[in-house]
Amino acid sequence: MDKYEIYDFIKKKNIWYEITEHKAVYNMQELDEIDLPYKEAEGKNLFVRDDKKRNYYLITLKGDKKLDLKTFRNTYHTRPLSFASEIDLMNILKLTPGSVTPLGLLNDKELQVAFYLDEEFLADKKIIGIHPNDNTATIWLKTADLVDIIKEHGNEVNIIKKDDHE
Repeated sequence: MDKYEIYDFIKKKNIWYEITEHKAVYNMQELDEIDLPYKEAEGKNLFVRDDKKRNYYLITLKGDKKLDLKTFRNTYHTRPLSFASEIDLMNILKLTPGSVTPLGLLNDKELQVAFYLDEEFLADKKIIGIHPNDNTATIWLKTADLVDIIKEHGNEVNIIKKDDHE
């Protein structure tokens, strides 16, 4: 699904959302330069794989957090992890660097990717800001609605506890 197909999909779900169109951004620093309505709800997305390229993970954290891959590996009992290649990103999620988003899981036809979400998105205002499969916009959704969308699609959803990634 491209950006406009995502918009149509979300509209048909009849759930709350807001869209902020902006210039293309490729990292959190560039996103910080944009005036966003819910900055505290920005998601940072990491697409990683194990050393055998058998298991893929999409990890979404609050924008200001860092992920220690070794801690994550030990907590979730994975093989050694590294960032997936641009080729894997395109082949599995149909995304380009800079536009990684949980909504890309809707393009994961073979359900190869397990989703891990920072539990803090379920607290506070309970919203999340992510790209709509394109880095020229941010779509704001209720976190529970995003989780439901991903579960309905069939991907595994896991919640990361505070101490599981630092």
